Amino acid sequence: MLRALSAISAYRHGDESVSEKDIPWLHYLVSAEERVVNLERIQSLQELANANPVLDYVERTLEVLDGLKLSFWVREILEEVLVWSETAKGGTLRQRLQWQKAGINLFVHNIGSAQIYDTFVQAEGMDQRAVTTTAASAPVPFQGRTSVIHTLIETHGLIGQYIRGEVPFQGNLPLLQLVHQGLLAPGELASLLMPLNQCIITAVSPQLWEEVRSEVEDLIGYIADGAGPGRLTLEDRLRRLRAGSIRRGENFDDGYKQVEQSVSTAAAAGARVDGSAPSAPHSRDLETLLRPLEDATLWYVESALQDFTLEEVVKVLLLAVKEEPSAQARGVNHISFERLMNAMYYDYRGMKKINVYKKRIIEKYLRELSFEDIVTGRSRRSNQHLAHRVERSGSLADTVFFTFEFSAAAEKLIEFCVEAEKSPLYEKAVLLLFDLFELRRDAYDRFHNEEDYLADMNATADYKSIMLDYITGERVIDIGPGGGVMLDLIEQHLPDTKPIGIDISANVIEALQRKKQLGNHRWEVQRGDALNLKDYVEPGSIGTVIFSSILHELYSYIEWNGSKFNPDTVGAALRSAFEVLAPGGRIIIRDGIMTEPDGLMRRIRFLDGEDREWLRRYAKDFAGRPIRYELTNDGEAIMPVNDAMEFLYTYTWGEEAYVHEVQEQFGYFTPSEYESFIRQTLGEEAQIIETRHFLQEGYTEALAGKVVFTDEQGSEVPLPDSTCLIVIEKKDSGRRAADVTGASQS
Repeated sequence: MLRALSAISAYRHGDESVSEKDIPWLHYLVSAEERVVNLERIQSLQELANANPVLDYVERTLEVLDGLKLSFWVREILEEVLVWSETAKGGTLRQRLQWQKAGINLFVHNIGSAQIYDTFVQAEGMDQRAVTTTAASAPVPFQGRTSVIHTLIETHGLIGQYIRGEVPFQGNLPLLQLVHQGLLAPGELASLLMPLNQCIITAVSPQLWEEVRSEVEDLIGYIADGAGPGRLTLEDRLRRLRAGSIRRGENFDDGYKQVEQSVSTAAAAGARVDGSAPSAPHSRDLETLLRPLEDATLWYVESALQDFTLEEVVKVLLLAVKEEPSAQARGVNHISFERLMNAMYYDYRGMKKINVYKKRIIEKYLRELSFEDIVTGRSRRSNQHLAHRVERSGSLADTVFFTFEFSAAAEKLIEFCVEAEKSPLYEKAVLLLFDLFELRRDAYDRFHNEEDYLADMNATADYKSIMLDYITGERVIDIGPGGGVMLDLIEQHLPDTKPIGIDISANVIEALQRKKQLGNHRWEVQRGDALNLKDYVEPGSIGTVIFSSILHELYSYIEWNGSKFNPDTVGAALRSAFEVLAPGGRIIIRDGIMTEPDGLMRRIRFLDGEDREWLRRYAKDFAGRPIRYELTNDGEAIMPVNDAMEFLYTYTWGEEAYVHEVQEQFGYFTPSEYESFIRQTLGEEAQIIETRHFLQEGYTEALAGKVVFTDEQGSEVPLPDSTCLIVIEKKDSGRRAADVTGASQS
């Protein structure tokens, strides 16, 4: 076993014969009071309190090294490199302050670690303790060994970071000096670099090593031969930085072309406004504007910005360049996004989660900041509670830090939202956040569990497939497409139609665009407002508009004439859809209903007596309408049937969904009221060609172990119908609606 592994093992087992203070690198790694780690690589922030991820990573690199068949001198040097390469992430707070005063760059960890190693070598007077041993068989003279080790630490990980796009290839040039100075032959350099990178990358992920091994070998060949692969274009570098997003479905090529066009248009508009002379062709294109980044390293950019769109990332990079317009002249070699990365994550139920509150606010900030504003240097704060910052550290002249800075009030409010996530205070907390940053309330109703929500939507294909029989026309709009189930069904079963999903939620559209790219789907999605469809499609051009379990959400979340839970919101949505229909086109509604007669009374017997508190809590929190109930002496609840069902719809989903479901009213019309409302809203031009109602599958099974549902006399009765299917057709003056109906069903 390697000596370093033995030392770590002894430390972990509390062996008092091994003091980490006698092993400086181990002392630095275990004494860290603040964990300096890449949050991309951990699953929970709680790991930082209960473990030492940096020491764990170093141990994994050494374990890989210990398992490789290498010559003694290679193993010896690489062991020394690996134990020192993460030391810039360690040390006590006092030690780190002393290092910073001495000019050690703790924020560019490979350079800082090499500087810490140099400090140790100098303190030891370059005696034999500067290396593990002085093996006589080693080809490197002792006086040059510290230079070799220093250079390998200084370039530690840069090949992998070049592959990721974070580092230009020039960062590896110090390795060539080892050959030029005669310290290593080209073959010897390669014999060190290949196992070193295998240790570094395999310790992150063995699968990742297998994926990049061939490219790593090619790059090491370039280095050993004193050559290079050539400079990456900005497009290629961004493509590397977006590798994770591309794997999740980002259409990089189309996105990059759109960004290029937007930047070019913005630059031309800026030139007209400021009266500057016409520029040479492409002199103000995206590649030129971001040229200051050509030789700069971009630390943690992927970790900090992987959940943002390509357009948003380019805006961030342009902001960084504009704040440092002469970056190269001023000696800026490193741009760090570490502070932003650290601010973008927190623990949610024991798992590391993106701080979606901050993400949505930053998205709005960047959306309101046009490319023209950035290119012309007229970027402005759209909200006093958020600003971007590009800062230098006094002791690190070649390093700048980019982040978004929230006001103290905004930070506290976001913390309040986090704390309120599992309580009735959540809605109030989020509404305060909406008001502070002027967010649309209906656009951001699900801050959490969006992935779970979309997965649930993807599991509902069976009951949505019944709507396929009523679709007509070549262009079909699915309002609120969720996980894309209906779009998939239309694509699979109706090949002559063009499905279009429209949703107000940015994250739903982003998820669907990724799904479209990964699955090569032909359907389209776009962000839009269901109440103003004519702004997105031409009136009279649509065959079918589908509202699948979405009208009750519009009813519940959107304020119309100053109030939510307003039937006029449903009316506005129906008129919006009807306006874009072609003659003979249809609106298909699948949504919640109240049962008839609505005066029936029902009893709910809770099988777990503690669950009566659910009802008390729900009646207090629900804002849709007053929920009436009476608790009997034996703990049963007597309620009007529709109040009972409205409660049970939320109760069924459980605690996890409570904060969302309590905000939604599922049933808002009885079947007869719905028909009357449609006729009154859309007039004689609309004909209802299908109306039916049923109990949605799953409710009976979900409630079977929780409640007994009875009539007033205590006799068990089935749950009433929960859901309706209504099809409305826009009359075609050229043919009778009955003929159209027959044709669609034939």
